[in-house]
Amino acid sequence: MRLIIEILLMGAAVAIAAYLLPGVTVENFWSAIVAGSLIALANATIGMILRILTFPINFLTLGLMSFIITVLMVLLVDQLMADFNTQGFFSALLFAAVLALIQMVFSAFRSEKAV
Repeated sequence: MRLIIEILLMGAAVAIAAYLLPGVTVENFWSAIVAGSLIALANATIGMILRILTFPINFLTLGLMSFIITVLMVLLVDQLMADFNTQGFFSALLFAAVLALIQMVFSAFRSEKAV
C-alpha cells in the first residue's frame, strides 16, 4: 500500500511541476505517474552507477554533479516517453529543482508510523 501511495505522490509531484513550469508538458495524470516512476527507476539504476563513477567530481563540486545526473535522468525519460516533454536542459534543470521541492513538501506532510 505504501508503494502505491509513493507512486501516486510522485505522479502528483510531476504533474504539479509540469503545470508550474512553461517548458515542461505532461499529457495526463497517467503519463505523470509513468514519468515519475521512470525518473525514480532511472535515478536508482543508471543514476547510481553514474554517481559512483563521478564520485571524485561530485565530492569536489559539493554534490552539484549529483543534481546534474538527476537532470540527465529527466532528459532520458523525456526521450523515452512521448507524453512527457521538456524544452531542453534548462527546462529539465528547473523541473528537477521544482520536483525536489515538491517532494520535500510532500515528505514533510507524510507521517511515519513507528512499527
